[in-house]
Amino acid sequence: MDYLIAGISFVAAFVFSLGGVGAAIILIPILVSLGIPIGIAKPVGLFYNTVSLTGASISNIKNKRLDFKVGIPIIIFSFIFAIVGAWGSQFFPKKIILILFIGFLLFSGFMFLFHKKKELESYREDRPYFSLSLIGAFAGLLSGLLGVGGGGIISPLMLMLGFNPKKITVITAFVVPFSSFAGFLTYWAMGNVDWRLLIIASSAGIVGATLGTMFMHKNLNPLSVKRILAIILLIMAVKLVWNVI
Repeated sequence: MDYLIAGISFVAAFVFSLGGVGAAIILIPILVSLGIPIGIAKPVGLFYNTVSLTGASISNIKNKRLDFKVGIPIIIFSFIFAIVGAWGSQFFPKKIILILFIGFLLFSGFMFLFHKKKELESYREDRPYFSLSLIGAFAGLLSGLLGVGGGGIISPLMLMLGFNPKKITVITAFVVPFSSFAGFLTYWAMGNVDWRLLIIASSAGIVGATLGTMFMHKNLNPLSVKRILAIILLIMAVKLVWNVI
C-alpha cells in the first residue's frame, strides 16, 4: 500500500503541477477509494499541496513571473477562510462532503475543458481587489472544508474575470501553498493527521511536482495540459458519484 500511495502521489503531483493546480484535488478521492477515511485524507492532501507547489512558486518568483499585487488579496482571504473551512468541516456529514467534492471536481473539470482562449483576446491588466478577495475567500473556504488547495476554484474564476492563463497558473501556484498550509494546521490542531501517510505522499509529491514543472516549461502546450487535467477531474467525479450511490 505504501508503494502504491507513493506512486500515485508522484504521478498526481507531476501531472497537476503542469497546470499550477494542487494535486490534492485528485489525491484525496483516490485515497478515499483506497479505504482511507476522508477525515484523514484531507490533511494529507493539504500538506501535500503545500510542499509540492512551494518549489514551483519559488521558481516563479526568481524568474519574476509573479504579479504580487494580484496574488496578495487572494492569499490573505484564502488563508483566513481555509481555517474557517477546516474547522467547520467537523460539523458536516461525510456524504455531504463527498457531494460537495463531486461538484467541485465537475466545475473545475468543465471549466478546464471548455474555456477557450481566443487568439485576439486581450487580457485584463487591472487589479480588481474586491473580486480577487472574494475569490480568495471562496477558494479558502473550500480548501479547508474539502482538503484541497483551492486552485481548481481560483483558476476557473480568474479565467472568467479575463486574466491571462499564464498569469493565473503562476498566481495559483503561489496562493495554494498558503491556503493549504492554513487548513493543514487547523486539522493538525484537531488531531486528524496520519504522519506516516503524510510523509509518504508528500515526499513523492515534491519529486513529482519538481519534475512536472521542469517538463511543462520545456515540452508541453498549455491547452493540452488543461485537457488532460479536465479528463482526470471528470473521471474522478464519476468515480465518487458511484461511491456515493
